Amino acid sequence: MEKFTLINKDRSRIKVFEPFEDLSKPSSSIDAMMVSYGCVYKRSSKPVMKGSRVETLESAREEYKKLLAEGWKKTSIFNSYF
Repeated sequence: MEKFTLINKDRSRIKVFEPFEDLSKPSSSIDAMMVSYGCVYKRSSKPVMKGSRVETLESAREEYKKLLAEGWKKTSIFNSYF
């Protein structure tokens, strides 16, 4: 599973969806996603991340679909910062 970054229509907010591995469990299966969110002040600078949360895979998929329906787009311009 890979990391996905979405950006809103105004290019002012981003959300990063990435696999979350619970290191306290011996199993290496990924059953959760970490969703980080932040603001973009200038396209050429690093986005300011406001926070993150861990969601189940289903919840993260639902949020991802909802954001795409609202007009958010997948981007890779900020991948070098993460």
